[in-house]
Amino acid sequence: MAFEQTLQKDWYSILGADPSANVSDLKQKYQKLILLYHPDKQRADVPAGTMEECMQKFIEIDQAWKILGNEETKKKYDLQRHDDESFSLSCRCGGKYTVYKDEAQEANLISCDTCSLIVELLHQS
Repeated sequence: MAFEQTLQKDWYSILGADPSANVSDLKQKYQKLILLYHPDKQRADVPAGTMEECMQKFIEIDQAWKILGNEETKKKYDLQRHDDESFSLSCRCGGKYTVYKDEAQEANLISCDTCSLIVELLHQS
């Protein structure tokens, strides 16, 4: 599966997790859901349509974990997911200060992603 295709789905919602969840929390949610939807765990008398839905959900949960369970792919997914919802400023070291729209009202100090410099975010009233 190409990484670009992964942006079409919200992998956090598939796992029932918040985007701020750490990998340990994501793993717990994954394990709970994967057992719930695993084909071998379904009753034999389940209708074929329901079994197909469970199988599709099982595959989506597995894909979500493959993306979010790996720190590198999770970071890429998070960055691309927020690409249109962020503001950034270049730092003198060559790094970036980045604030996301959903964090803009809460954030006051923003750290550079490369060095230890910090800028203050001032809100206009």
